[in-house]
Amino acid sequence: MTTRIPGVLLAGGLARRMGGGDKPMRTIGGRTILDRVIARLAPQCDGLILNANGDPARFAAFGLPVVADGVADFPGPLAGILAALDWVAANRPDVKLILSAAADCPFLPRDLVSRLRGALEAENAELAVAASDGQSHPVIGLWSVNLREELRHALVVEGIRKIDRWTARYRLATVTWSVEPLDPFFNANTVDDIAEAERLAALDGR
Repeated sequence: MTTRIPGVLLAGGLARRMGGGDKPMRTIGGRTILDRVIARLAPQCDGLILNANGDPARFAAFGLPVVADGVADFPGPLAGILAALDWVAANRPDVKLILSAAADCPFLPRDLVSRLRGALEAENAELAVAASDGQSHPVIGLWSVNLREELRHALVVEGIRKIDRWTARYRLATVTWSVEPLDPFFNANTVDDIAEAERLAALDGR
């Protein structure tokens, strides 16, 4: 299986629980969450793109291609994943798989891609997702470019928005990470989460 796996950082949320704005642009320990996500995933991926709607110029400092949702009125991560699959199909025809990750998860594991890819191959699965502490994190996973038209149909024709409703149709590998000393899939959704992230950053050593 190809090792050319680019990553898409899903930053489409509206951060309503934080009063609006871009959650990944909040800072932890003097660094934006997005900067931390990029630093963690760049060594694991063959390039990164950012899925975000609105003015892409606000992310210009990060130097990543910014891809907006291509399906109107379907907010949510599946639309972002489809946008990334379409972008890869048009710009990286050599690519068979992409990694998706939430852009508000500052402590992603350093072995995320390798373990997901290993499980995909070992289980002859079509998709692979991450899990921790008994909970699946379907927004963080590996996706086959070959499934993009099926995903488009699910979004546009069937109106499916929940990721796990769609992944249930396929052979799915689930890989579980330890939550010690911290849950690598902790995400910053609220102002209180930012305070907790400051504490976890010390445990994470970065």
